[in-house]
Amino acid sequence: MAEPKMTRTTLDVLSVLVTQDQELYGLKIAQATGVLTGTIYPILARLEKAGWVTSEWESGEEPDSRGPRRRFYRLTPNGLQRAQSALQRAASRQTAASGRPGHASPSIGFGA
Repeated sequence: MAEPKMTRTTLDVLSVLVTQDQELYGLKIAQATGVLTGTIYPILARLEKAGWVTSEWESGEEPDSRGPRRRFYRLTPNGLQRAQSALQRAASRQTAASGRPGHASPSIGFGA
């Protein structure tokens, strides 16, 4: 399966999934990332299609007073390894980009 597109938001979703020991539903992931659910759910669908994530509906037939059943997401064992690798690559790129020669330091001003 093809690797999902690694946008900053996809990396944020993976970061949340990697650091949680429990299944999470879309709204909780959205709250943890600060991203709207309309962006989160397509990312989760792509990750699931790629085999990185599995999902299942909350048990119980009837919605309760808080609303409809939730769909819980968790990384597969392969997805966990690939997510950790993707997050490490992104962190390495970030470090390399911030330490490149020729970039002015934000503390250096112009003029005197």
